[in-house]
This record gives sequence, C-alpha cells and structure tokens, in this order.
Amino acid sequence: MSEETKDISQEATEKVDATATEAEAMTSEASNEAEASSKSTAPAKDYTKDVHGKKFSRSLMFALMMIATFGGMLTQTFLGTAYPTLMGKFDITLATAQGASTWFLLANGIMIPVSAFLITKFSTKWLFFAAYIFIWAGIFISFSAPESSWGVFLAGRIVAAMGVGISMPLFQVVIVNIFPPDKIGVPMGLGGLVIGLAPALGPTYAGWILSTHEKFLGFIQLGDWRTIFLIPLIFVGISVVLTPFIMHDVLPNRDMRLDVLSLLLSLVGFGLFLLGFTNVASDGWGDMTSVILPIIVGLILIIVFVVRQLKMKDPFLDLSVFKVKQFTWTTIIAAINTVAMMGVELMLPVYVQNVHGLSAFNAGLLLLPGSIMMAVMSPIAGSIYNKRGARPLALVGFIILAIGTLPYMFLTASTPEHFITITYWMRFVAIGMIMMPLITSAMNALPVEKAAQGSASNNTLRMIASSIGVALLASVTQNITNHAMPAHSLQTSNPLEYASKAIDAALKGFHVSFAISFAFAVIGFLAAFMLHKGKTVHTPDGREIDALEGGEK
Repeated sequence: MSEETKDISQEATEKVDATATEAEAMTSEASNEAEASSKSTAPAKDYTKDVHGKKFSRSLMFALMMIATFGGMLTQTFLGTAYPTLMGKFDITLATAQGASTWFLLANGIMIPVSAFLITKFSTKWLFFAAYIFIWAGIFISFSAPESSWGVFLAGRIVAAMGVGISMPLFQVVIVNIFPPDKIGVPMGLGGLVIGLAPALGPTYAGWILSTHEKFLGFIQLGDWRTIFLIPLIFVGISVVLTPFIMHDVLPNRDMRLDVLSLLLSLVGFGLFLLGFTNVASDGWGDMTSVILPIIVGLILIIVFVVRQLKMKDPFLDLSVFKVKQFTWTTIIAAINTVAMMGVELMLPVYVQNVHGLSAFNAGLLLLPGSIMMAVMSPIAGSIYNKRGARPLALVGFIILAIGTLPYMFLTASTPEHFITITYWMRFVAIGMIMMPLITSAMNALPVEKAAQGSASNNTLRMIASSIGVALLASVTQNITNHAMPAHSLQTSNPLEYASKAIDAALKGFHVSFAISFAFAVIGFLAAFMLHKGKTVHTPDGREIDALEGGEK
C-alpha cells in the first residue's frame, strides 16, 4: 500500500473514531438529561393529601396541634408560683413540692427517645389521640388529687409528661410532612411561638389565678390550686374530642419490632442520667447516692444503648442521622443555645426575687415581655429562614444574645428593673431568631423518612444539654455564693452589714452564672459559621437541593 493510501486510511479511521466519540458523548449527555428529566418530572408530593390519598385541611390540623401543644406546655412550668400554696395544702416541704416539676421533666425526657419508635410504628391520628389522652388524664389526675395524697398528684404529673414527650416530637415531624420545604419556616416559627409562649406564661398565669378574688366555673380562684388546671384541661380536652375528626395519617408507617432491651436501656439510662443532674441543684456534686451514682450508671447504660443501636439492622433509635453534617451541626448549636438560654432564664428570676425582693408573681411579670417577644419573633424568624436559611439568623441572633447577656455580669442591687426587662427582651428576641430556625434546618437536612428519628435525636440532645446546663449553673452559683458569704457571727453583731455582704455574695454567684451564659453565646456564634450558607432540603423524590438557589447538590 502506498504512503498516500495509508495516510488517507489513517485519516478516515481518525474521523470515524472522532465521530464515534462525539456520538458517545451525545448519547451520554442525552442519557443524563433523560435521567435528570425523569427526576424533575417525578410526581410531586401532594401536601394536601394523607397517606391514604384523602384530602385534609392543613390549617385545621395545624390549629388543633397548636391548641393541644399550648395546653400541654403550659403545665410544664405553671407550678413555679404555686409551690407555697401546694406546700400548705398538701403539708409538704419545698423540696417535695419542686418534685412535681422535676418528675415532669424526667418523664418528658425519657419519652422523647421512645417517640421515634412510636411515630414509625403507629398511625399519626391515633398516636396523637393517645398522647392527648395521656396529657388530659394526667392533668385530671393532678386536678382531682385529694390533698392528703401527694403521690396521686405526682402520678398525674408523670402521666401528663409522658403525653407531652410523645406529642412534641410528633408535632415537629408532622409539620415537616404537611408543608413544602420552601414554606416550612413560618409554620415551624408559629410552633415555636406556642412552645416558647406557653412555658413563659405558666408561672405568671398561675400567680394571677392564685391571687385573684374571682369565681371561675364554680371554683374560687384565691388560693385554690385546682383552678390553675382548668385552662389546660379545657384546651387539651377540646383536642381529644376533635382529633378523630380533624387529624389525618400523614406519616408513613411500617411494622417495626420492639426491641425490649433497647427500650429498657433508653428509659433507665436517660432516666438515671437526667435524675442525677437534676439532683445536683439540691444535693450538690458530692452526693454519691442521688447524684454521682445515677449519672455514672445512666451514662454507662446510654453508651451501651448507643453501641447497640449502631450494630442493629433496624435500630430502636436510628443514630445514623448524625452522619449528616448539617443535622449534626444544627443540633449541637441548638444545644449550645439551650445552655446559653438557661444560664439567665434559671438565675435571673432568683436574682430579682432575692436581691430586689420581688414576689414570684411580680418577677414573672417583670420578665414576661421578653418571653412574649420570643414568641412574636419565632414566626418572623421562620419567614426570614424561608428566604435566607438558618446561618444568618444564627449569627445575628448569637451577637444579640451576647450583647443582651453581657450587662448581667455587672448587675448590682440597685440595677433598675426596667433595664433588666429591656436586656431580657433583647435576649429572647435573639433566642427567637436562633432556636426554631436551627430545629427547622436540622429537620430539613434529613430525608423525610428519617424525620422522626431526627426529631427524637435533636430533642434528646437538647434535653441533656438543658439538664447538664442547669446542674452546672446552679452548682457553680451556689458554691461561689457559699464561699463569699460572711461569717454567721456577723449576723448577730451587725445584722445590716451581714445583709449587705450576703447580697454581695449572691451577686458574685449570679455574675459567674451569667458569665458562663455569655461564654456559651460566644461559642454559639463561632459554631454558627459551620452552618450551610443556604437552606438544604430534601425533596419528596429523594434529591438534596439548596432551596434558596434552586440548584441540585
């Protein structure tokens, strides 16, 4: 073959190869486009239909959950101003009376990890119904308890707390499932309004009821502790009646086997761990029986529980949600925010009562505007979240939180009460900007089918952070105060000087507590830089997208 023929043959071969390569590229591109098209044209989820294909009213269902949540959450804190009345009526000590709140928080805390299993296995409608029955029955048991039996009253508190521990995570998971990802901010914000406002109103509401010379539904309000249970009874009772008619099954279920060992490890482990930290405030860190032993045993059982879940094919609580970076960071930052919030929320009422001499009721009134502002800010923050995501809200929120906390490190006995109200107001505006957007961001970072597991994990971690934070702050404050207290002999020789130095000692304890809270606000600000800049969500067809930019990741 001549050289010319070879060149022509080689050139022809190269052209054929180039054409084949180009055709292959075009085929591949067409295949990718077809795949993308099939994803984008996948049937969109109809958020107005339940899992059975039946249409339902999101507004009515959401309103029903809000009413029940308000009634349930109100019972969490409203006994704070009722302790003196309960002590007199039941003939009990202050420590015993405070057990009504302690056991409520414990029962609530140990039910949260269990909620993921219940949400996965049982239908939405009847799980809500059962939770509301528990709440209503618990409130009624406490309401009707004879004054000769404190145990009956306490049993009612535990039953109600179990219902709240189920309904709260379920509430969050349902919101994620009945609203589109790009519209979820405002509903979650409104949920935050109720979750924040009800506990804030609790002490003030009970104080008003117990100091009012009126009759309500045949009950004399003055000094009648039973009256404070009427509003929650009515709210939750309405929800119990309406749930079978308004609530729908919006969460898919599957037949999940109950792992009894995991259940026991969860209940006993988290129960002992939370109990130990709860007892720190009254018994101190050195008490072996009520503090050290429960914490150590509880921690060991929790570690065994975690190891077991990681090895199980179908875990009781799916901890794989923490493999999602966005979920993990938002959950950690939400826990940091909880400690920063508790540092002031726990100590400031004690400060205004012990140093300024306000009654519990008036202390509640002084701090109420801040709590109301948090409730108002939550839906506004939800709307901003829909447009900007959680990162800018968290960054700005932690800055405001730090600025609002800083002055508390320098409080004196003569600090004006209106200054305390304004700075407290600033703090809770910040918390309203931070908390619900973080929770929403955490839930959006997970596929919808993992929402129940994510909600349980998120709430459990925040509950643990709250318990540890309260124990740390209470014990540090008490220790600093005790070391700074003047000698008892001075109380006899110079009572006025003793009182002045005792107030100074208390202030030193409060200052350290507020400094810890400020430090956590700064830590939260730095950690917020780890948040995703946009708004990561999962679509019903399984894609992970940035809802702000609309780009598939």
